[in-house]
Amino acid sequence: MEENRAEWLPHLTGEIVSDAHGNFLDAYVVALEGWRRGLTLRWHVKDSEKFKEMRTWSVDQPGQLFSLSSEERTHYFFRTRGDKVTNEAVDIGRDKEKTKQVLMSKGITMPEGKEFSEEASNEEVLEYAAKLGFPVVVKPTNGSFGKGVFTNITSAGELEHTLDFIRKDLNYPEIIVEHYIPGKEYRLYVVDHEVVGAMNRIPANVTGDGINSIQALIEIKNRERSLNPRLISCPILVNKEVEDFIARKGYTLDTVPDKGEYVPLLDKTNISIGGDPIDVFDTIPEYVKEAAVKALHAIPGLEHGAVDLIVHENTEEVYIIELNPTANLGGLLFPIEGKSRDIPKAIIDYYFPETSSKNTDQINTYFDYHDVLEPLQAKDAYSTTVTPCPQERLYTKKYTVSGNVLDIGYHRGLRKQAFERFLHGYIMTLEEGDIEIVVGGTDPEMVDDFKNAIWEDEERGQVYEVQVQETDQPIKVGFEIKTDLKTQIEELEMYRQELETIQYELKKLELERRKYHNSLSWKVTAPVRLVGSVKKMFRN
Repeated sequence: MEENRAEWLPHLTGEIVSDAHGNFLDAYVVALEGWRRGLTLRWHVKDSEKFKEMRTWSVDQPGQLFSLSSEERTHYFFRTRGDKVTNEAVDIGRDKEKTKQVLMSKGITMPEGKEFSEEASNEEVLEYAAKLGFPVVVKPTNGSFGKGVFTNITSAGELEHTLDFIRKDLNYPEIIVEHYIPGKEYRLYVVDHEVVGAMNRIPANVTGDGINSIQALIEIKNRERSLNPRLISCPILVNKEVEDFIARKGYTLDTVPDKGEYVPLLDKTNISIGGDPIDVFDTIPEYVKEAAVKALHAIPGLEHGAVDLIVHENTEEVYIIELNPTANLGGLLFPIEGKSRDIPKAIIDYYFPETSSKNTDQINTYFDYHDVLEPLQAKDAYSTTVTPCPQERLYTKKYTVSGNVLDIGYHRGLRKQAFERFLHGYIMTLEEGDIEIVVGGTDPEMVDDFKNAIWEDEERGQVYEVQVQETDQPIKVGFEIKTDLKTQIEELEMYRQELETIQYELKKLELERRKYHNSLSWKVTAPVRLVGSVKKMFRN
């Protein structure tokens, strides 16, 4: 990925969001924004009472349901969708045909088309497409992530083949056929009556360098995509659909395109299947933004969400494609070109307007996504509360420690010392055998005093040298011991030994119990215990 093509938000670096991908990324960034403002953040499971009322069909593991609370109110969220979006609006947004009916009744332009039930034959579909006129688009009524969507179908034969594939192979019997609209496709995100982000989604593609084959170029581009927090979970897949598409363009996977030659791999723009997100917020015409706002509010109760649309390449007319109440934000936050747009800020502003003036620029902390979800994943709790975010900028220092300092007991001792000083940070083992310690706190004296703790534990760590350096890097709340593989093995061995000791003690207790039950005194007193049990039963 070329440098300086994109400008991302400084508080959403790759390091901060590294534990959250796909739908989890969307939930995390919205939750993080509220948490940074001092709101109380709780994560929930689907069985939590409030979420039984919300439309959360696809939730199968913790990490997508959360609540944020101020002193005045609490709001509940499913990924990017908050509780101000009604269930009725979600039901309409999920059903493409219902969306079309409502929007067209409000005078909003959409591609002409028709829904076909499972009972409708392919012949009926072909007859309708002929009347509608080619090219057409075919998509499942309730599909998502571009699966089963085929665009620019130019003939009856191609349509018949596509119908068989969608209905039989992909098992989407209910479909929609629409007139194909040539032009650029955009996703705009609307909060209340304002567009707060816009991107052009370009279908999966590669650009030739005159050296590598298309197959190799895809591998190179996927490595580039892996550096993007959104695109890391959306590689370009080399499958039959891609091979068939490039074959129609006269290519094979072994073709070596000329330097600078643009090679489209699909005609679907979905980022989840390899599309490229390009920020266009500053350049997209105002009338397109107005059309998106109007479309969103045509659905009663749809207070915020994504609007997908196409601007006709000749007439420049706006055609609404669909509305998404629970939209992914990744492409808007992490475009490959342009600026990141702070959609989470706009969402939290809307739900908690009293915090909109809160300046979070000085806050350089975040929370560990996996740690806070662990009690929910283990089914030990229905909700978990995240440690409050420090509302002041942390004073931070990095200590590089040389010596015999790799003992895990020494590291745990330093973690205890950090907790006693109300410090956050981590310990990490370096390749040279040294350790790196980053600590941060609101009290500079405590951060400086931590250097004394490094020298104190002479029994478990022999320190030769400590180098001190100022740092501005963001810090997770809490204190983490980042272990290398060797240390992890040592910890597992220690836990194994502890488990063996516990099992040994349990066996000893079991032997004592058996010995006692087989003793003469136990057998002799059996009638007495029986009488006592009977008396107790009658008293109850």
